[in-house]
Amino acid sequence: MVNSDSLLRAAFAAAIDAARPDICVTRFLPDAPGGRTVVVGAGKAAAAMALAVDRHWGAELSGMVVTAPGCALDCPRIEVIEATHPLPGEAGQRAAQDMLRRVVGLGADDLVICLLSGGGSSLMPLPADGLGLGEKQAITHALLRSGATIGEINCVRRHLSRIKGGRLGVACHPARLVTLAISDVPGDDPRDIASGPTVADATTCADALEVLDRYSVETPPRVREELRAGRWESVKPGDPRLARSTFHIVATPQQSLEAAAAVARAQGLTPLVLSDRIEGEARTVGREMAVLALSVARGEGPVRPPCMLLSGGETTVTVVGNGRGGRNVEFLLAFGIALGAAECVWALAADTDGVDGTEPIAGAVWKPDTLGRVARLGLAPQVFLDANDAHSFFEALGDSVVTGPTRTNVNDFRAILVLTAA
Repeated sequence: MVNSDSLLRAAFAAAIDAARPDICVTRFLPDAPGGRTVVVGAGKAAAAMALAVDRHWGAELSGMVVTAPGCALDCPRIEVIEATHPLPGEAGQRAAQDMLRRVVGLGADDLVICLLSGGGSSLMPLPADGLGLGEKQAITHALLRSGATIGEINCVRRHLSRIKGGRLGVACHPARLVTLAISDVPGDDPRDIASGPTVADATTCADALEVLDRYSVETPPRVREELRAGRWESVKPGDPRLARSTFHIVATPQQSLEAAAAVARAQGLTPLVLSDRIEGEARTVGREMAVLALSVARGEGPVRPPCMLLSGGETTVTVVGNGRGGRNVEFLLAFGIALGAAECVWALAADTDGVDGTEPIAGAVWKPDTLGRVARLGLAPQVFLDANDAHSFFEALGDSVVTGPTRTNVNDFRAILVLTAA
């Protein structure tokens, strides 16, 4: 068997490769229309997706996509804009306005190709009428720190927007609209990928208000009044303006986990994909995974070692400290603390976009000797966890996983390697 650290990193690399836009986008390209083709889109993979379209589209083409810093690529016929993430900013707002200008006024013979991926919600903010960008930034910041799920956050985003919640799709009417999306959300719900700018939304303003109340998010009185009155309602199912719209998910977390499983299988391990849609507090999920790993190591689990336990989804972090953290390293640190000095268990947790939290660090690796090295350095793991400072912890050990921008995003990736005890 190859080195355990290398094997975990190879499995992670395979997961990323399975969601590369140059591989997954071209299979879903539609036929060229009689009229114009306009490309719009947003997300960390948007530039790579646009380049894949540009290279394989033989007909006339124009458009614009917005992506995160460091993810831009040169697309000859499609303009690429960088905007801030995870908090929305002015560059993203201008890009969202430009998207609407490009699609409004198209005819029935024209085609819009919309490219969406993780991060799109923050990258194309266009606040609802009467809502300022600063107010939307404050609400988003509070939600991201509250422990709310991505579905709950995106419900609010859809109802505070002039482009999300189906509104971009309505603006494309009567042109034909084809959306190609790389899913980064548990369950692959189109409404939650970039907050569903091209699809109908059954949630309501009342649902959004309930989320804000549930997490005690401070909200301007005017915003609460607009939501109570239903004046910022999203586009609902059955709207005839979306009749010529189709939606294709071109890459999913499950596909990436299966690619990682193939790497494990090739090395003689038994892979077990637990789920591609695990949610909950990152540290709680970490502790639960440690219990499972120890059970498997004792020969009492759902699979026998040597094996690799794989999972994805999107956990959350309720931020109480001021450290440098992200949900994947928070998961991993809590996992390792609960695991203890298990000699036959390794683990990697990382974000497939290459950025865990706000740091340009994808994640980290836990090794059987981690606690011993921690003790020699005089570090206290629980102190780092309490401060939401897991990046600092793993950097001190040299166990961070750094990929640079991957230009794709199928969200959390976790691999737990359980070997046969010596």
